[in-house]
Amino acid sequence: MFFGISHLVVPVTQLERSSALWCDVMGFAAVQRGDGFVDIDTGSASLRLLQVQAVEAPVALRLQVGDVLQSYQALLTAGLASRYAPMKTPQLEEMACVTDADGHAITLWRALTEDEWGFVPDLPKQGQWLAEAEDLLKRLLAHVPALFRMLARRKTTRVIEQLAQEAQSPVTRELVIKGYITASAKITRFRLVEPLRAEGINPADYQADFDYE
Repeated sequence: MFFGISHLVVPVTQLERSSALWCDVMGFAAVQRGDGFVDIDTGSASLRLLQVQAVEAPVALRLQVGDVLQSYQALLTAGLASRYAPMKTPQLEEMACVTDADGHAITLWRALTEDEWGFVPDLPKQGQWLAEAEDLLKRLLAHVPALFRMLARRKTTRVIEQLAQEAQSPVTRELVIKGYITASAKITRFRLVEPLRAEGINPADYQADFDYE
């Protein structure tokens, strides 16, 4: 029976040098030492640094970080060589890559937030929308924190299209405003006041929607 991968083995020619890189520079913990190996707990996977005379097959590791540039510069300062500097990819990630003394490639990466994408995603709409209505909702959603914006986009679009279906109408600017308000939890609707005002909309005209349960 298979239980899963316990370790990823990384062959190294100088065990203490590699252990210092992972522990002292990167901040991970050595959880076990034995004859010719050190086990490193990276938080998501265990690495076994294994002493060898020569590295025959370098490995490639992807390391998730909070700040790609800062991590990249820290590793360069520690003596690692650059493969490529931080860059944004079509997969909506920021990445950089370095090579350690044994030729192993360490890719540093993080997912880009929606604010960093450089484009506004399409709405997950199914019905007929007037262009001005779609543009308005995209601008209103830009006020939602990026971490929650995808969920808000899906829920708000669905509520607006339900209102349009009930009205037997294409999605209009008026329906967007009503759906934008009622799709939000009542306790948090006060946060919608400023985005609406920024669009020249008087929130007081939609008090019934703000009070909607």
